[in-house]
Amino acid sequence: MSEKKIDEVSGMETTGHDWDGIGELNSPLPRWWVWTYYLTILWAIGYWIAMPAWPLVSDYTRGMLGYSQRAQLSDQIAAVKAGQAELIARTAKASVADIKGNAELLEFALAGGRSAYAVNCVQCHGSGASGASGYPNLNDDDWLWGGTVEQIQATIQYGIRSEHDETRANEMPAFGRDEILNPQQVDEVSDYVMALSQNPDLAKTLPGKALYKEYCVDCHGAGGMGNQELGAPKLSDGIWLHEGGKPVVVDVITNSRSGMMPAWVNRLDAVTVKQLAVYVHSLGGGK
Repeated sequence: MSEKKIDEVSGMETTGHDWDGIGELNSPLPRWWVWTYYLTILWAIGYWIAMPAWPLVSDYTRGMLGYSQRAQLSDQIAAVKAGQAELIARTAKASVADIKGNAELLEFALAGGRSAYAVNCVQCHGSGASGASGYPNLNDDDWLWGGTVEQIQATIQYGIRSEHDETRANEMPAFGRDEILNPQQVDEVSDYVMALSQNPDLAKTLPGKALYKEYCVDCHGAGGMGNQELGAPKLSDGIWLHEGGKPVVVDVITNSRSGMMPAWVNRLDAVTVKQLAVYVHSLGGGK
């Protein structure tokens, strides 16, 4: 059993623990540290009594002060909404064009639209609105269904190929899968489509030009200029919704593509839809 003794050098009692002849001193803690420790215990007891602290089976104790961060947040949100009530009412009455022309409403719309975009749109279009394969880039000026602020508003409201009655919809035939064109013809049209954006002079001499004129020009237009009323992409530039390259073009002509965007008219209020339209239009590609 260890034996406690007084250390000859310091005059302090040891704990009785000894390692190779070196004894461990029983040094007391500083008094300020001890009192601080006691005060923390008292503070904890007071906190348990005053504040919500104890979990119950299906609830929690409210504490004598009845403080709630959730209630405080609700009060803060209500205060912010009350402060924005006038601007919200003015935005609700104004058209998106009117909002663009009013500096105060424009600033309010851009702030609200930026927040709404971060919550509802980044999942598909990206945090920088640069999109991805199959998801349009909102920063450029290549718009399937039109890039005016009114057209953007309509797209957000009703979606693309959504379940809403006023949705924007147009289907591209699966020319290869449905045997409208044979594999050789699909290949020839693909060569023509690729040439439209890379070498227009070459496109004039390709055999796929006649096939394009017969099957594609009604939607994509002469020279591949596209048609925003039909949502038909422009084929004469270097911007591709589903990436570029001939293998992708062949696959699209063979199997078609039918992207879908939900209608937000029943998910977001009218003011938020307007703010989103104004914000997207301001990203750089709006017309």
